[in-house]
Amino acid sequence: MTTPGPKPYLTPAGPVLRMSGVTVAALRDPSRILLEDVNWTVNGGEYWAIGGLLLSGKTDLLGVAGGLQRPAQGELLLFGEPAISDQEDDHLAVRRRVGFVFDGGQLLHGLTLAENVALPLRYHFAGDDADLASRLDALIALTSLEPWSQRRPAEVSRNWQQRFGLARALALKPELLLLDDPLSGLDPRDAEWWLDTLEALSKGHALLDKKSLTLIVTGNDLRPWRGRARQFALLQDQKFIALGDRAALDAPCEPALAELLRPWHS
Repeated sequence: MTTPGPKPYLTPAGPVLRMSGVTVAALRDPSRILLEDVNWTVNGGEYWAIGGLLLSGKTDLLGVAGGLQRPAQGELLLFGEPAISDQEDDHLAVRRRVGFVFDGGQLLHGLTLAENVALPLRYHFAGDDADLASRLDALIALTSLEPWSQRRPAEVSRNWQQRFGLARALALKPELLLLDDPLSGLDPRDAEWWLDTLEALSKGHALLDKKSLTLIVTGNDLRPWRGRARQFALLQDQKFIALGDRAALDAPCEPALAELLRPWHS
């Protein structure tokens, strides 16, 4: 028996994520509070870049935002519904509308790269085998790494593993995509690939039936996102600070923001 398909996409003006008075604890140590009183609304079609120095809580914030962990306090809604429900079917229905790209891809090393991408399709795809194969081919083509798709993760670089992690995250056509520091450790060519690909997804990619994807990315360096993301926020001193649009980066008044925008010197 196949599971029901995802709910229809919201219009760009509709709320996708809403946090009210949320406290974020560390995933590995729930007794340690990283962020307090987070009030944040993300509307459909927005493209957020969240900057923060190391250990500021970026990864943990994404874990809460995507329903992977409960807020220590406060309310979290995804698509107008509680992100975490005691009813497993309700929780799964919400989670299927969210895609994650973890640091390094978080792939299963016993499977090939193609098999990793196919996992969500094997469990949830309602089409026949030909449709599944066509969908899988399109997802792998997105990575621009088709010749390596039959290799195992350990046989390719971490950067390439992460591309296949993106393809897997898009398999079920999510409405919200969360990416944890996707540019970390990349050379300029790979970073440009990610920036161009995410921009295409944000505007409406054929893989997503031309519907714009709501994006939230994090980073230790906001400079690459200045001309790409459209909304910005900062994590500083256990606070979530919504900065606004690109113009908010032109005259940074927060010391931590100035650090995230400062040119490097050799």
